[in-house]
Amino acid sequence: MSKRRVTTAALVSAGAVLLASAAVAVAVPAGAAAAGCKVNYSVSSQWQGGFGANVTITNLGDALTSWTLTWNYNAGQTVTQAWNTTLTQSGTAVTARNVSYNGAIPTNGTVSFGFNGSWTGSNPDPTIFALNGVGCTGGTEPTPPPTDPPPTTPPPNGPADITVNSATRYQTVDGFGAAQSIWGSAWSTTDTQTLVGTGANQLGLSIVRTGLSPESSEWATHVNSLKTAKSYGSNVKILASPWTAPAAWKTNNSRVNGGKLKTDYYDDYANHLNSYVQYMRGQGVPIDVTSVQNEPDWHPDYDSMDWSGTELRTFVRDQGTKVQNTKLMVAEAVNMNYNFTDPTLNDAAARNNIGYIGGHLYGTEESGRLRPYSLAEQHNKPVWMTEWNLHAADGGGSNIWGNPANTAVWNETLDDIMRTVHKSMEANWNAYIWWYGKRYYSFIGDGEAAFGTTAGAPLKRGYAFSQYAKYVRPGYQRVALTKSSKASPLEVTAYQGDGKITLVILNRSNSAVNNAVIQAPQNVSRAEHYLTSQNANAASQPTTVNGGQATINVGARSISTLVFTL
Repeated sequence: MSKRRVTTAALVSAGAVLLASAAVAVAVPAGAAAAGCKVNYSVSSQWQGGFGANVTITNLGDALTSWTLTWNYNAGQTVTQAWNTTLTQSGTAVTARNVSYNGAIPTNGTVSFGFNGSWTGSNPDPTIFALNGVGCTGGTEPTPPPTDPPPTTPPPNGPADITVNSATRYQTVDGFGAAQSIWGSAWSTTDTQTLVGTGANQLGLSIVRTGLSPESSEWATHVNSLKTAKSYGSNVKILASPWTAPAAWKTNNSRVNGGKLKTDYYDDYANHLNSYVQYMRGQGVPIDVTSVQNEPDWHPDYDSMDWSGTELRTFVRDQGTKVQNTKLMVAEAVNMNYNFTDPTLNDAAARNNIGYIGGHLYGTEESGRLRPYSLAEQHNKPVWMTEWNLHAADGGGSNIWGNPANTAVWNETLDDIMRTVHKSMEANWNAYIWWYGKRYYSFIGDGEAAFGTTAGAPLKRGYAFSQYAKYVRPGYQRVALTKSSKASPLEVTAYQGDGKITLVILNRSNSAVNNAVIQAPQNVSRAEHYLTSQNANAASQPTTVNGGQATINVGARSISTLVFTL
């Protein structure tokens, strides 16, 4: 599932052109009494046509349970994204209001927020601020200078820190995705477009996982969102996963608490899966992959059904050909347990009736199975990681997911989620599918009040995941690379496809790696660098290109993507 954060900033990391940002001495409107507040406004980074700014309000008067700060820009400055505030603009007038996690300002207390903006002509600082309608007075604090020295330009064709070797190739990527609500309402059209689209502030998912209900009356629920995903996204695949067969076909006569499929209903179950596929096909939604069972090794008190590996083998061997116009998958076991997939892979007749091997990530790394699955590779069966859900940072539930500045949220996203995506790619797996795409701790918010997210708005975790999903497209092939000692803190994978070389760079260290020289296999016509960190969301970064090399700055505690166009 997913937890979420508010809209993000493109604050440029250490490699950006950092400007000396002026702290603004604020003026008092004529006739206004001193309000006992001061404002620090600073441009933290600026690039051609855009900038990132931070604002701190210090309240020296009565405590405020809510606040509104207003100012005016010159013509040509427009706010585009904001965090830790609700921010609107009308003409040149800008209004910032508190949000649930950035509300009360006690006496002598402060609040901070930030935003990105665009500019034309010039980008002067505003000089007049009003807090709750009254002008602020008092001094302002100077903005500290950058702690890192300005980067220097490396010599042309200097030694490379990362060298891509496209002659050595690994797995073909099928995509990166997330699940719809299995038992809840469907994604809206806008939700779906945000999740699968590849435009600005869209996340580029290329796989959508949907539930295959035991009740045909429920099949229509997700038709519209799946049609949108297929038509709006680029080469989006649909994975349908059943949690259970109809209750009457099971040994416990129930949809829940596990129970096995009775053997004399194997043919009925195959026809059930086929009926779903044909129904969706008739609705204009081809189902690319159909799983036989979600988590056959787990029988909770919700929809579930138990299988052994040999039972799965028998089912796909004897009944698999009845499920038409799709490819079957086994077995989506909780921790990629080979006991549920080896029997099918070792039986030629069964093996020929499946297209994919699936498994979940719960306990997989601890079990030593976050690694290449040699038997699947031997038989040319792509391996998909089809579910993982982690939101331990909230300790069981809090509104931290609505606060993009929360360190625990970012640490979990970077050190757990993004790290396992990297390791899955290094393990030659072909796809990585997260749990719910729309949830307060996930890729877009669900608007649940207790967690402070906005329904449908991209979250920090979504932007981080998009560093893979949006730029490593279906059909790309992972290729080899080497690293210098300077690049040793970086976890990097490289991919080739569509006339591009794409590198996803994970920097989980506390230090930036500046002036990193990336060597492509040939001269490139263009290089683009996008970075997500605690202060930036898939933000474009400065890149220097020279022949087959690009020079970039990889910010501390970040994930970024470098795209070479060959």
